[in-house]
Amino acid sequence: MFDVIGVIDLRCGDAVRAKGGRRDQYLPIEIVAGEAVPRGDAKALARCYAERFGLERVYVADLDAIERGAPQHAVVRTIASVGVPVWLDAGVTSSDDARQAMECGASRLIVGLETLSSFEVLESIVKAVGRERVVFSLDLRDGQPIATTPGLAQQSPEDLAARGAAAGVSAILMLDLARVGSGSGVDLELLARIRSGVSTIPLYVGGGVRSIGDVEQLRRVGCDGALVATALLDGQITKRDLDDLRPRLCPVTSPLPFDLCPLT
Repeated sequence: MFDVIGVIDLRCGDAVRAKGGRRDQYLPIEIVAGEAVPRGDAKALARCYAERFGLERVYVADLDAIERGAPQHAVVRTIASVGVPVWLDAGVTSSDDARQAMECGASRLIVGLETLSSFEVLESIVKAVGRERVVFSLDLRDGQPIATTPGLAQQSPEDLAARGAAAGVSAILMLDLARVGSGSGVDLELLARIRSGVSTIPLYVGGGVRSIGDVEQLRRVGCDGALVATALLDGQITKRDLDDLRPRLCPVTSPLPFDLCPLT
């Protein structure tokens, strides 16, 4: 089973095109798979992912909130109004932040290493909003951890992933910002090592997915899903590719909530 999740990066109210983690250079999105969309319109992009590609989830990164600015709650609510479950990274640093983010309509909350002060805080967030709603994002740049807390920045990605799993989250996301929009592919060796260390919960990846061939490689490594933006925006992954990837939808008898149920 594998889940492709469309990415919406928000900056100053606009849906922007990410590349290499250089956030000050991100520009509003105007073209999706060769067709014009309203410039920077996050709701329109969410609708494109749902209607044009048939995706059943979107990942929203509130870059303003992640960089300690004002959270874009109103825009997130607008995206959620499309009816597609939202996985939200809003730079939460506490249980209160987590509750406020969830009130915007998010179905799952991404807690990123980049803004995490300690794994004790992660545990408190899990307790506050529920294990099934929290994903730990292992934020990396060229394979190295991105963390403001020195003690965390000095640990290996494998150890950090294991600590995230031990904190009680429902899934791990390996996100390498340097690979976002780069066309360089995913670090499969690191992904395989992390998969080996956290073998009992779902593992997702973000940054570097170029084609449906990459998706097949990720499946073979044991990955459960991937965040994708550039390959969809540029038409490198098409709806036909995705339809071939998932010949049938999750059965209605699945024990997982709808928004947690990956495509088969």
